[in-house]
Formats: sequence, C-alpha cells, structure tokens
Amino acid sequence: MTPRFNKGRIEDIEMTLQATRRFPATAVLVGSALLLTTACERPLDLDLRGRLGSSFDTSQAAQAVVATRPRPDDRGIISYPNYQVAVARRGDTLQTLAARIGLPADELARHNGIQPDDSLRSGEVIALPRRVAEPSPATGATSSGPIQPASDVTVTELASAAIDSAPATPASSTAAPAVQTGLEPIRHKVVRGETAFTISRLYGVSVRALSEWNGLDKEFTIREGQYLLIPPVTQTSSTVRTTAAASSQTVASTEPPGVGSPTPTPPSASKPLPAVTPAAASAPQPKPASPNLAAETTKPSSSAKMAMPVNGTIIREYSKGRNEGIDIAASSGTAVKAAASGKVAAITKDENNIPIVVVKHPDNVMTVYIRVDDISVAKGDNVSRGQTIGKIGSGDPAYVHFEVREGFDSVDPTGYLR
Repeated sequence: MTPRFNKGRIEDIEMTLQATRRFPATAVLVGSALLLTTACERPLDLDLRGRLGSSFDTSQAAQAVVATRPRPDDRGIISYPNYQVAVARRGDTLQTLAARIGLPADELARHNGIQPDDSLRSGEVIALPRRVAEPSPATGATSSGPIQPASDVTVTELASAAIDSAPATPASSTAAPAVQTGLEPIRHKVVRGETAFTISRLYGVSVRALSEWNGLDKEFTIREGQYLLIPPVTQTSSTVRTTAAASSQTVASTEPPGVGSPTPTPPSASKPLPAVTPAAASAPQPKPASPNLAAETTKPSSSAKMAMPVNGTIIREYSKGRNEGIDIAASSGTAVKAAASGKVAAITKDENNIPIVVVKHPDNVMTVYIRVDDISVAKGDNVSRGQTIGKIGSGDPAYVHFEVREGFDSVDPTGYLR
C-alpha cells in the first residue's frame, strides 16, 4: 500500500504535536505527527507485538509503572499546585457534583464539554475551571493543602501544616497531619479523533491505568473537550532492568594506573636505522582538517534541494534517534525562512508552549521548524522557497531546530542543504 497525502489526516497533526511528555520530546512528538500525516485511509498501527506468528509477547514489559491515584476528600476534591479536579460518586450528575464542591454547574459544564444534567460515572474525573477551598482534615482529607512534590516540601511547610491543624487545646492522642506528597499528573485535553489507546501510547502508559485514573467505562470512551489525567510514571521497564543488572554484577578489582603488562621493546631499538632512506619513502603529506560542523556557518546554495532556513551557525548536528534535525543559532529576531516551496500543514505548540511549524512538500517530504516566534503564515498557506515564516525567539542561545522528514522518518537535513 503506497502512503499518500490526505488532507483530513494532516488536520490531526495539531492534536498529536500537543502531546508530550515524557518523551523527549520533540523527536517523538514530531514523529507521531508525521506518522498520522503519511498514513493511509484505514487506521495504521505500527505496534506489531504478538502479530508476527510468535507467542512471545513483550507488551507487559513495555508498559511503565504508574502511581496510584490519590484518595479525594469527602467532597471528591483532589488538589495539585497547578489545578484541582473533582471525582464523581455513584449516581452523580454534573449538577449534584457542582453543588457539592460549590461551583456553578453551567461553568463546570462548559469547561468539561458536557451538559449540566449529564450523568457521571463513579470515579469519573471532572476538571475544575478555578480553585475551590483546599482539602483539609475538616473536609475529610488526610492533610491540608494541595499535594506537593516530595522535593518541594520543606521543614517550614511541615511545621506550618502541623501548627495550622493543631487543636485549640492540647490533645496528646491526636497527631498533626503531614503534608501529602506525590507527582502532579499531566492534564491532557481530548481533541477530535483521539482515542484512549492513542493517548495512552503517546504518554507511554497502559490504557487500563489511564482508565482507572479517569473513571472511564469498559469501552474506554472519551469525548472531545474532556480533560484526562495522565498517570505519573514512577518507573519504566528499562529502569527495572538496569537496576537488576547493576545489583547482580560483582565489582571487579582494578589495578592501579601504570601497573600491568610490560611494554615490549620497540623493534627499532635492537637494529640501527638504515643509513639511506629509500626514495620511495617520501615524507608523509599532512591530512586535511576534518570539517567542524559545530562551528560551520550556514551558507545558501542555489543548487541544493533546499535553502538554509536561517543564516546562522550549526550548533548541534543531526544524530538519528537523539537529535532528529539540526540546531541553527542566530541572534534573536533573525528571519526563519521556508527551506523549499510547499504548503503549511500545521502550526501549533507543544506542552511547554514552544511553537512548531510543519510544511508539506512534494514527494512526501516535510520540513519542521521548532522555536519560531512571530509566525507570519497560517495553516493551509502556500509558501515559496526563501519566504519568511517567522523569527527566532529569545534564548541563550537563540536558535531554531530544523528537521527534514521523508514520510515519518527523519533524515540528515544537510543532504538537502548542500
């Protein structure tokens, strides 16, 4: 089946590029987007585990170990430093949940893409548009305030929590609650075309863990506009294997420097050099210095397939699997130009608010421009080679990340630029 460009597929790039996380981010992020772009009309699934006639299945080993969802207080509130959510009870509607937590049902409905009278599943997570009173022992919580990262909880905060929760009269049998600690999950807003399976794969967690954290039904149904909590990963399978291997190895004793096998006597020490050097043995010619791409200044080439997107210096080279493009440094405000003529396929930002522009070219080739500010084109625009599409934003150093993709595989951009 020959991959071909599909307009409907390209519109899914924005939703895919917004996902993150925990992936290094840009390479996997953009790779997922381009995979959707080059897919055929029927869904394309590259997960071949257990489909090649082998009974050996590594799917469990590939899954990450995730944390358990914290217990909500009596209202159903789970609080984090950057947001709060409410967990529905059996028989809840959005109206009853809103009344219990003290927010208008209409406001809560608009924020979550549902209607005020809609029924909620037991354990379903509802995102709050603004904060309500923090959990405390008075609301049935085991601690006061939002769940904090373990590294951010100081002795002062622990002491403050103990003082705030202390009774007016001494009570020797009552212990002051400690500050609750834990990892803050990523919040993912569902967009059209996404499923629980695609979201779980984007973040590297199992769909079952995603369902348990968000109270999904047995069909893993999600809706457009819904906020999902991505279970925080506490340990990956590679970490488990590395830890086990390290613990099973025995530390070998090493000899101190300079101790070891004696260096053999050079052959020239036992026989004198010939009096006359043979004529054939001419003096070695110096080798030309290897090009230093890290310090190379980019220069336009009219005969190249693509033009340099920025007139600057390459500060990071292409490395398959590590850096899927090249980083070109220039002063903030330098124009970023289209490397070749094509059509703007997507303009979006990742979860760290870093701008991304994707341009589609003939022969199933794409160029990707990351860290572009003041974008001067729009999705669907036709651009010509050398046309300004934006500017390099501020940074130390200020640079643009540039990628060339053949289908959804990255290639070394210098092959197109020279």
